[in-house]
Amino acid sequence: MDKKEAKNRIKKLKKTINYHRHLYHVKDSHEISDSALDSLKKELFDLEQKFPEFITQDSPTQRVGGKPADKFKKVKHFLPMISLNDAFLESDIMDWQERISKLLTNQEKSEIDFYCELKIDGLAVELVFENNILKIGSTRGDGQIGEDITQNLKTIEAIPLKIRGKEEIIADLKKENISLEIISNIEKYGFSKQIIARGEVFISKKEFEKINKEQKKNNLPEYANPRNLAAGSIRQLDSSITALRRLDSFAYDLITDFGAKTHEQRHLILKALGFKINNFNKYCKNIEEVFKFHKHCQKIREKLDYEIDGIVVLVNSNYIFKKLGIVGKAPRAAIAFKFPSKQATTIVKDIKIYVGRTGALTPVAVLEPVQVGGTTISRATLHNENEIEKLGVKINDTVIVGRAGDVIPDITKVLKEMRTGKEKSFKMPDSCPVCKTKTIKKQGETIARCPNPDCFAKKREYFYYFVSKKAFDMQGLGNKIIDNMADNGLVLDPADLFFIKKEDLLSLERFAEKSASNIINSIDKKKEIIFLKFIYALGIRNVGEETARDLADFFGNIKNLKNVSIEDLERIKDIGPVTAKSVYEWFQKKENIEFLKKLEKAGVKIKKYASEKKAANKKLQGIKFVITGELKTITREKAREKIISAGGDFSDSVSSKTDFVVVGENPGSKLEKAEKLGLKIIKEKEFLELIG
Repeated sequence: MDKKEAKNRIKKLKKTINYHRHLYHVKDSHEISDSALDSLKKELFDLEQKFPEFITQDSPTQRVGGKPADKFKKVKHFLPMISLNDAFLESDIMDWQERISKLLTNQEKSEIDFYCELKIDGLAVELVFENNILKIGSTRGDGQIGEDITQNLKTIEAIPLKIRGKEEIIADLKKENISLEIISNIEKYGFSKQIIARGEVFISKKEFEKINKEQKKNNLPEYANPRNLAAGSIRQLDSSITALRRLDSFAYDLITDFGAKTHEQRHLILKALGFKINNFNKYCKNIEEVFKFHKHCQKIREKLDYEIDGIVVLVNSNYIFKKLGIVGKAPRAAIAFKFPSKQATTIVKDIKIYVGRTGALTPVAVLEPVQVGGTTISRATLHNENEIEKLGVKINDTVIVGRAGDVIPDITKVLKEMRTGKEKSFKMPDSCPVCKTKTIKKQGETIARCPNPDCFAKKREYFYYFVSKKAFDMQGLGNKIIDNMADNGLVLDPADLFFIKKEDLLSLERFAEKSASNIINSIDKKKEIIFLKFIYALGIRNVGEETARDLADFFGNIKNLKNVSIEDLERIKDIGPVTAKSVYEWFQKKENIEFLKKLEKAGVKIKKYASEKKAANKKLQGIKFVITGELKTITREKAREKIISAGGDFSDSVSSKTDFVVVGENPGSKLEKAEKLGLKIIKEKEFLELIG
């Protein structure tokens, strides 16, 4: 075969292979077998090896990249890749519809319809085509800037390397009765402009199981879930490894404007261009159809060959979508309607004891690892001895475990009918498992505690608490870094953090110049702290955020609080005898006073605290509020200040004593509880009127 013949043959092969790829991945059909298609690809590969001058970027053989990259280059997105807010209940979706309706005219409200997509549990990517050829593929990154993973994306058969021909595109769009304006734009302008599409990369359940079987066979650790495997595969520096994982992809948005009036039209254009779209996606004329579609997707969820965790609901009109704009990092006109948390059964392999910062002993079930909602769970809290007795759980029991959102997994039920006789009862220990000190359990309490002030476990937990967001808020100081410092003798108590130098950190493993400087800067910035946060950071038993606020309001400064008496404490409205005793005893201990002196010596300054309860306006006297969700016109902290300054009470938890539950955007489970209790629920506008 001479050069001319080879060139023509290569051209024919490429066209034929692309035609059948499009049939299989986009049209969900085929005219030849996989082996026949593989044979065509092999012939093309062999010809290109013989005549390398005819290899082009859009050739199907270029789906497996060249040599491994050293690192990923950064790519700035044409428009930000935004994330979505979540909804879990139909009432959340109704509230969302109500929120966006307030921003529209009556005419626009009457025109609202929706487009729903399956929410694939994968990785979002952006694809940029220039002169019809895939030029750059990138990850979402931080939304503004992603990583260039073009070579890896080329290995995915579902992603076209080249946009289809103009005639083919127009023919397909005419079949879909697409608007003449769109067809005219394509005919007039062609593809002289850049084409930018976005999609989701994922791995099928079948491929996931196949890879995990190989891992097990080779005595390698198995992957936790398909999403993690897909994310890890797409970020391989060696694209040949990505190719072996057989990833898949659905396109879900077209950034290039061809005049589409609706999101549904964008999907039809994407399909005509040669992208694979999800055929389960559905147009819904109203919110009732959205709910029906959501329920349908829950039913088919397990039958799908890929993981989904809900649906994405979008306002179909592109004009209204744009008008509604973005709040924070999410578009107002789209929301992720998640499925309820799933449950699974597993076996309790053991029950271990966790020692908290106050010395509380908490039993934790060690589970046979199990997948719940795409996450591997290997531990679940059992809360206390009473909970163990109530559940009747034993070691080796088969149990039902559930997980909602980011909440710690819970054992909800013991399947006693599954017992074999090998189950063992568990008894709470009489001594601390860490320091071996005999535990104490006060009358009326359900929790046993380690009383040893020098208990290693208590000290370590207190370190984590001291630097947490509600206390000193030392960003970047995670548990592992604190463990590293403590294990190497750099810190004995949290006050030592303020004496650390950069050189001390550089002596530790895994600390470079920049990371050491960042940690020191983070600590130095927190040498000034407001009084109520300082009280909270002391970790006094029974003193949470609200009690810390009450103490700050009453005493005003640390000097007054140090000289506290039981009588003074009992005069504070919301502090009972148990809490009063805890606070008084803390300031009587010599080691605690020495700790305060050490913090002072380190340069920690407590900012003057202006009491929020000294305001003359007491129109909310005795009224208790709870806020759930995000408020648009006032921050949660400012709302809290307004409530307290008007004599009201603010709480983080809903109870029968709550007077008002203020509901913002994307409310949580507090709303459900409030509805069950029949409490007064108000929106942000009513709340603002109440507080003036």
